[in-house]
Amino acid sequence: MRMILAAAVALTPQLVFAAGSDDTAPPTPTETTTECAKGEVWDEKTKACIKAEEQSLNDDQRFGAVRELAYAGRPDEALAILATMTEGETARVLTYQGFLLRQTGKIEEGIAAYERAIALDEANHLARSYYGQLLVQMDALPEARLQLAAIRMSGGGGTWAEQSLAAAIDTGITYTY
Repeated sequence: MRMILAAAVALTPQLVFAAGSDDTAPPTPTETTTECAKGEVWDEKTKACIKAEEQSLNDDQRFGAVRELAYAGRPDEALAILATMTEGETARVLTYQGFLLRQTGKIEEGIAAYERAIALDEANHLARSYYGQLLVQMDALPEARLQLAAIRMSGGGGTWAEQSLAAAIDTGITYTY
């Protein structure tokens, strides 16, 4: 069934915004998206663009760059920086990996990443919301409603993750920033 749903998403254009966090505000553009070359991240400390794999960057800085690049519609670049993170396959890394993979058309891989993120943290509201919104795009509304129920049952009622998935189910428009 996943393959059929993946094909449906790949062939159906949808309104999708770039990845974010539980924060409802889009990331503020920095030099990472306005000046740095591919594979580079703005380092506020040195006031320079540096390679994402540089040891002077921490994973939170890399993660901020991933979010910013995703919002700017540059998922391939965001995936490359996500791959330089040193924390391994954590729930937050897998959540963003799922989002970015689906944005690059790798729906099956994105689904697998979401499912691994949720397996690591069943209360991962953001992964469940993004996954649910993908299910909305795939016209799998009963499955999307299950993700919404799981968000609510794990204390996520009233969060951006819950509200955006509920709106997507109601309208068919996905919000993922």
